[in-house]
Amino acid sequence: MLLTRRALNRGILGAGLLGVSGRSASAETTLERIKKAGELVVATEGQYPPFEFVRDGKLVGLGRDLLEEVTGKLGVKLKQLDLPFQGILPGLIAKKFDLVATSLGLTEERAKRYAFTMPTGISQAHVLKRKGNAAISSLADLNGKVVATQLASSVEPTAKALDEKLKAEGGKGFAELKLFPAFSDTFLAVGSGVVDAAIANLPLMLLLMRDRPGVFEIVGPATERKTYLAWATRPEDAELRDFVNGVFRELRASGKMGELQEKWLGIKLDLPDTGYLPAGAL
Repeated sequence: MLLTRRALNRGILGAGLLGVSGRSASAETTLERIKKAGELVVATEGQYPPFEFVRDGKLVGLGRDLLEEVTGKLGVKLKQLDLPFQGILPGLIAKKFDLVATSLGLTEERAKRYAFTMPTGISQAHVLKRKGNAAISSLADLNGKVVATQLASSVEPTAKALDEKLKAEGGKGFAELKLFPAFSDTFLAVGSGVVDAAIANLPLMLLLMRDRPGVFEIVGPATERKTYLAWATRPEDAELRDFVNGVFRELRASGKMGELQEKWLGIKLDLPDTGYLPAGAL
């Protein structure tokens, strides 16, 4: 019986050591793995100028410049994937890449599921129409109109809330809310007359009107709420998120962040480094 107990104890101890060893092996953080591999893999939707967009076949924008600062500090190469927005967050959870480096609206719901970085920008949803469309001059004029926005974006709930608000005020609400894969598609739909108006974030509209003067016109804000834009990691990868935040803080302290913002946005943004996460955030 004694031998059996000793053997049993050795077996338990051995299993314990194997368990500890197994945990040690699996305890390698994503940040450590990135450094070891020498590569940071990120997902971006290249449809949101001036933060991230394609020029001459390459991803450029404020986000790209910030990524190069991050990878420079890490001492690794950057592998940036240009993907449809709808697959980015599911792909992050599925561990197809390390970081989402695209302009995610920092919503309360998302903040409970993903670890967000400090804000990279700020946005407010506005309504866009084709210039000269006298049928739309205010939000109330969207009653009975076909309105577009991007599917699964942070603006989609804003568009739906506006539709409900119009109905609550005694109107018909939208005739239809059309959801497109990208905001650029919604703008094309407005320009071609497929839809009456589009709802998107203001920075996109300003760039659109700069590049295509005389074609579009902004009706006004679709909501009073302003949304911070940020990047995200998986909940368990807070160490990677904190590293990115550290780089952002260094860029702010040196003035480089402001220089990059002026380069791509034309202005310096006043963004918080604390207090930006909603209640219940990871």
